[in-house]
Amino acid sequence: MKSSFSFSAFTAGALAAFVGFAGSFAIVVHGLRSVGASPTEAASGLMAASIMMGVCGIVLSFRTGMPISVAWSTPGAAFLATQAPPEGGFAVAVGSFVVTAMLIILAGLWKRLGQLITAIPLPIASAMLAGVILPLCLAPFEAIARFPLLGLAVFGTWLLVARLSRPLAVPAAVFIAAFLIATATEFEASRMNSLWSNPVVVAPEFSVPAIIGISVPLFIITMASQNITGIAVLANFGFRPDAGSMFKWTGTFGLIAAPFGCHAVNLAAVTAAICAGDEAHPDPSRRYWSAVVAGVAYIVFGLTAAMAVSFIGASPPILIEAVAGLALLGALSTAIVSAMASKRDREAALIAFLVTASGVTFFGIGGAFWGLLAGGAIYYWEHRRDEAPRTTGEAT
Repeated sequence: MKSSFSFSAFTAGALAAFVGFAGSFAIVVHGLRSVGASPTEAASGLMAASIMMGVCGIVLSFRTGMPISVAWSTPGAAFLATQAPPEGGFAVAVGSFVVTAMLIILAGLWKRLGQLITAIPLPIASAMLAGVILPLCLAPFEAIARFPLLGLAVFGTWLLVARLSRPLAVPAAVFIAAFLIATATEFEASRMNSLWSNPVVVAPEFSVPAIIGISVPLFIITMASQNITGIAVLANFGFRPDAGSMFKWTGTFGLIAAPFGCHAVNLAAVTAAICAGDEAHPDPSRRYWSAVVAGVAYIVFGLTAAMAVSFIGASPPILIEAVAGLALLGALSTAIVSAMASKRDREAALIAFLVTASGVTFFGIGGAFWGLLAGGAIYYWEHRRDEAPRTTGEAT
């Protein structure tokens, strides 16, 4: 029998779930709506993601005795928010989610694929992520320009609470936004058809442009910014689960949830630190309970996803984008610093960033793929050119 439950694990797990859900559900809904989901389908996708990551976290934590926190891909959802609905509609997007989940499973089964992802130069991967996130991070200031009182209230709340507790800053902004939606907009209770969400199955359809333009970038972003980072966070606290097994499990749960509109299930990064840290329990062997509690909370939150989507539907879209942008400011800062850290690689990183942020589309394939390709090509060209004189000199 594993170690017993503790109150500290309960509070840490509840906080992790609250921060994880309240801090980024708006990004998930916005992303799903951008690729063609109806409000009902977006609610189903949010519900499926939340429930599956809750169940997955519970299963993995009990199996390993470690605080394995599972989440949806927030950067992946931000990427979806920059996309237009693919030709063929949301069913094609769902087909892309299926392929993404299968690639994550494959990364767990075939180590070479995981190695290829980690071989992507960090400046280029970071620049692509920064380019994906940038449009949403501009939204808070666009909201202030268009709706000064509402935008300033949300931004001011985030700024004030962040000075006291950064993890609670975005949830606080979400609550203020919800209050403003209910009081300062034409929100009607009748719009909330049900407190509980209903699953909607979308038969996946597949297309080559969508696989290249959605599945591949979503897979790379999820692996680099969530799965690999999640393993690193756990290792920082002394927990070393088998990475391949974690990828297989999360990918499998993502595959199950994809037909319901879920874009990705993966290891948590930010909230993993809450569950794995000393606050969960002084004894590391008892911290897994925090991830179990978080899993239960995610399931409960998932069942009420329809209510969250109803509030979002009643809001000016820019206000929801503003909340999403505030949640991503930290990620944008980290990505930019990482992309520009090496002077030699700045040009390649800048090209990757600009191409991605431009949203340029060729052959139905979006900017994230072309940014990765352009920046990567320049990076490897520069490094190859730098090595040529050295090789020649040694041979001489």
